[in-house]
Amino acid sequence: MSLLEKIDSDPPEEIESGKRLIRVGDDRGASLSERLAYQLHRLAWRTPFHSFRLRGRFPLKLLAVPKDPIAGDKAAGEAILAGQLVRAGHKISIEALDFTAAAAMPRAMADYLQSFAWLRDLAAAATRERGARMGEKITQKWLLAHFEHVSEPAWRADLWGRRILFWSAYAPYILSSRDMVYRSAVLNTLARGARHLDKGAEKAPPGLARITAWSGVITAALVVQGGPARLGKGETGLIRALGTALHEDGGLVSRSPIEQLALVELLGQLRAVYYSARREMPEAIAEALEDSVAALLAVTLGDDCLSSWQGGNMVSRRRLEAAVEGSGVRARALRQARGWGYQRLAAKNSVVVFDAAPPPSSRALSGGCASTLAFELSDGPNRIVTNCGGVGETPDALSPALIKGLRTTAAHSTLTLGDRNSTAIHEDGTLGKGVSQVELGHDETGGVINVEATHDGYVRRYGLLHQRQLTLSGDGLELRGQDSLVPQGRRRRTEPVPFSVRFHLAPAVEVAATADGQGALLRVRGSGAWQFRCRGGKLSIEDGLWIDGDAKPHASQQLIISGETPPDGMTIAWLLRRAG
Repeated sequence: MSLLEKIDSDPPEEIESGKRLIRVGDDRGASLSERLAYQLHRLAWRTPFHSFRLRGRFPLKLLAVPKDPIAGDKAAGEAILAGQLVRAGHKISIEALDFTAAAAMPRAMADYLQSFAWLRDLAAAATRERGARMGEKITQKWLLAHFEHVSEPAWRADLWGRRILFWSAYAPYILSSRDMVYRSAVLNTLARGARHLDKGAEKAPPGLARITAWSGVITAALVVQGGPARLGKGETGLIRALGTALHEDGGLVSRSPIEQLALVELLGQLRAVYYSARREMPEAIAEALEDSVAALLAVTLGDDCLSSWQGGNMVSRRRLEAAVEGSGVRARALRQARGWGYQRLAAKNSVVVFDAAPPPSSRALSGGCASTLAFELSDGPNRIVTNCGGVGETPDALSPALIKGLRTTAAHSTLTLGDRNSTAIHEDGTLGKGVSQVELGHDETGGVINVEATHDGYVRRYGLLHQRQLTLSGDGLELRGQDSLVPQGRRRRTEPVPFSVRFHLAPAVEVAATADGQGALLRVRGSGAWQFRCRGGKLSIEDGLWIDGDAKPHASQQLIISGETPPDGMTIAWLLRRAG
């Protein structure tokens, strides 16, 4: 049974019509006072007082060695054995590795190195006997650069949280040496890192980074040293961090599926730490893990990979399945999200993921997208309608200009008015005015799934609401859509406004227009076909772009319904029907 079949079996509760989801203000990220406070916190690392706080007894051994429940990448591990660290298309020779130059590395590679996440890959490719020599060699290089020198990025709170998790889980790969000076240095550094987190976890940026930092505090208390006092503080801090970072439905306030995946992996690791210490995970943390898995599954398509939202991409099926299995949670997909905002329509082989919420604030996510009321559609393992996608966890993989373009409304399968974004994207990358409120209704009467949502992103400029209705038949063979522009507010234009309704197609979809110019036939290589029909505008076929799970661009095509709407609004209707 596929992941899709496992998670789409039970009917969900209905969302009442008129449910409102609200975005607060046009948040431009951390305030000046917050940035100043963090800078002062970092400056304090250089003082003798902070060095004094890091002193104390260091452990002679670990109290437990947790088992990492997440499987690593064997190919990446074999590259490490061969003397190469490989991440997101970048390679570094281990022999020439210099951790003091990590700041100049691509962000994805630097975090991979500094967090010691590569230990997971090394363990996937080698036993302790084979892997320890290379693991200890890289660890020695890190100690040489950062044992005494407390600075970013190496001592960043979220990286220390991850490092404590990986050092404890893969201790046999970095603590098998008979060199007592080296072993003492590793254990001493581990204890110093825990004390560093005691003072700095709450100062980490809110969201996933702060959750990671507090998870490191808990891990240190359970398997390094610190006892009940550190454990109690860590659990209180983590529960508080989860409370501010998660919506009630388990989705992160960043609304990023890539971050949601990382959260599930992190909490799955933390659960294994509790198990190794023979303790029960606190109920509030366990519930957060269960809810976060359900929210993650909500944004998967029929190929068991993620749909592409908020700068993310599909990532690999192997990673997603490893995360869900490693969590130890058997959850069904969240189909009617509130705060998380992604509505899931699933019937037979068809899955639709619909963004029915405002974009995240810049405080919650750097690089948020103007994607409200966009959707993706899959037929079994085949993607049909997509968004263009994004770089995910590898921000250096694409040019800044392309990354900015991928954040626009036009890069998503939805309607644009006047060639404008539904939510403004400022030059500094933050989100501005636009969608502040979404009204939502979800009904599944008689096996037919109907979702209707309205956003106000174009009201200020054009005096028009965008309302989108999606209806998926019970057999999954037909998806009907209707995009309505409804007059709203005091600002009314007297001249028509141009519109475009885009349907980005997956690279494997071949498209041919029908003779009457109002339809197209979509053929999936090696599979079936879908018929597309529309009214209310002129249909055209244009070149498009799609970013895969390795952040690599692929040529694709897109269907575009275009025209002009009168000031009093109009309706564009369209249909996607499985053809055989």
